[in-house]
Amino acid sequence: MPLACYGADHLIRPVSTLQPLAPRFQSVTMTESMRLEQAYPKIRFRWRSRNWWARLTRTPPECEHLENDGAWMATFIPDTLYLRGKASVRRHPVRPEVSLCLACLRHEMEKDLRHFSGRVIAFEPDGAEFTQYFYVGSGEFSAAGLQPEVANAISRRLHQPMDVCASCDLRATWLWFARNEVPSLDDVARIAMARAEMLCSQHGTEKLLESFSRAPEANLFYVNVPYGESGAYVWI
Repeated sequence: MPLACYGADHLIRPVSTLQPLAPRFQSVTMTESMRLEQAYPKIRFRWRSRNWWARLTRTPPECEHLENDGAWMATFIPDTLYLRGKASVRRHPVRPEVSLCLACLRHEMEKDLRHFSGRVIAFEPDGAEFTQYFYVGSGEFSAAGLQPEVANAISRRLHQPMDVCASCDLRATWLWFARNEVPSLDDVARIAMARAEMLCSQHGTEKLLESFSRAPEANLFYVNVPYGESGAYVWI
């Protein structure tokens, strides 16, 4: 069973695709945020994760389902991007950092993803190994730590023409890369040339969330939601 998530201070970046960041992270709690009940009205949180000790240790609130089943959990920090280790808010008001089970994470992400009108490139993660799955706006690839050649390859794919969704007649705004097409984000040639599925925001959302469900267990230290006009979901 994976270890529990302890918030954004534990984020890591690999040496290859993403450049090393500062060892400590500026906390999102320094920014004024929405009340928990206002930000997540459909989720019930464990009272032990909201008491004085949890606040003192800066442990994020946990959904009630994690009390009995922690095999699949994720730290959801929806409105924040980490640039060289520093928290950078991308949407106001800021929703607080929380730890969620798979069902609660899917519910929260779906609300944002389905209504995002910008372009998205999303890479199917390795369900056995991924520890983070996060969105980076197209103008911030370098600042977020992507290597220049990776950033350039993703940018070129973002600008390619899109037709209608492969699953319906709506306009495609997503490019979904299956793992058999791009098994690693170190493979710049595969990113540049691989076949991608063109999808609308609804079917792109379904693809992404289905990929999470295929992982029997996970411990994700960082998941956010899209912002801006275009960007990419990457995993490490």
